[in-house]
Amino acid sequence: MSAAQTTSDGGMFRALRVPNYRRYASANLVSQTGTWMQRIGQDWLVLQLSDDSGVALGLITALQFAPTVLFSPYGGLLADRYPKRRLLQISQASMGLLALVLAVLVATGSVALWHVFVLAAGLGAAAAIDAPVRQSFVSEMVGPELLTNAVSLNSTIFNGARLVGPSVAGLLIGAASGNTAPAFFINAASFGVTILALASMRADELRPSAPVARGKGQLRAGAAYAWAHRDLVLAMGLAFVVGTFGFNYQITIALMAREEFQLGAEAFGLLATVFAVGSLSGALLSTRRSRRPRRRFLVGSALVFAVLTIVTGLMPGYVWFGVLLVPTGAAALVFSVANNSFVQLGVDPQMRGRVMALYFMCFMGGTPIGAPLIGVIAEHLGPRWGLLLGGGIVLVAAGVAGALLARGRAVRLEPLRERPWMRLHVSERAVAPPAERAAEEVVAGRAPGVQSASSGG
Repeated sequence: MSAAQTTSDGGMFRALRVPNYRRYASANLVSQTGTWMQRIGQDWLVLQLSDDSGVALGLITALQFAPTVLFSPYGGLLADRYPKRRLLQISQASMGLLALVLAVLVATGSVALWHVFVLAAGLGAAAAIDAPVRQSFVSEMVGPELLTNAVSLNSTIFNGARLVGPSVAGLLIGAASGNTAPAFFINAASFGVTILALASMRADELRPSAPVARGKGQLRAGAAYAWAHRDLVLAMGLAFVVGTFGFNYQITIALMAREEFQLGAEAFGLLATVFAVGSLSGALLSTRRSRRPRRRFLVGSALVFAVLTIVTGLMPGYVWFGVLLVPTGAAALVFSVANNSFVQLGVDPQMRGRVMALYFMCFMGGTPIGAPLIGVIAEHLGPRWGLLLGGGIVLVAAGVAGALLARGRAVRLEPLRERPWMRLHVSERAVAPPAERAAEEVVAGRAPGVQSASSGG
């Protein structure tokens, strides 16, 4: 079935009608479930080895995401140069091996806290290469017609796994009297499923972009391309603030469960699952979208997420905290999916790998700063303050982005003869400012102010 036919048929799961993507999505569900089991097990192991230290929990998160800043640009460059399917097989095998090493260390009783730190950093390095390659590979499987739906389905799979993985991990850890090794063994095996799915794909049905030849300054070219497009700058700026200060729930939920509510691993896994229910709902809502989101939608969804994060941090008890995690998780995923789709659909195919690498640098690269900071705040002021301050920073940033976005717009009220009596009209700026036009012309390959041959008179 062609992508055009699939798009016209509609439906929330239309991208799954593409055979290659269906293979990938099925394997990805297994792999992501294992990944979430490892994340819960890793967080619980760190708390066990560090005497419930919020700083240690923040540090392990930082080590896992710090390599994003160093290696993600090279992952994007590799994605633009080499076959993405082969690169994914290599990165998936590397992550599976690291998970297996941690499992063996825990099972043999040889694990120390520094082992967990080193392996988390190694896993982060492999994931930093994997993420931009995987994101840009989606468009090769489904094409631009189904890209928005496929991105939403990827988030649905991710959060479906988040729904299952933490609860299963919590039950396994509880049944094993606190031993986290089973979760790590399962995760190691799950990467093999993805490798087999990639190997079984029909190569003639993929839509690979033309590879970019090796050359000097290609990373700088990707950065210049993103900087010249203000819509991409807006999306990446919001991604940095939300990713750094808002998306720290694996720390805040763990500390709220253990310190604020004095609960065990099973309850921690349940809270993580409740958050995943909301995230899954947000991802499913996003599958209905068939076009690139608007900039004001990105700002609005960030504002809603910030407010819900603050309200969640104010909840007095375990039950109400869990209840508020549902809409907060939904808001987080609506923003995340919209931002991801916004960037992917606004980039030329030959630049997609490098721009997506920059995007992931923004979204995850701030975690080494935000995660320890939130951990320190939670440890010294209480877990609630990690949520309140994180949400407050996102609220301010989204407000500033909204104010900047509103500059240059024509706003007027039109009186009506019947209800609602007034209608608000907000028009986009008709002409880009000179600096933005000049930057776009430079990226287009002509001198600023020189009209292109294809433009009108």
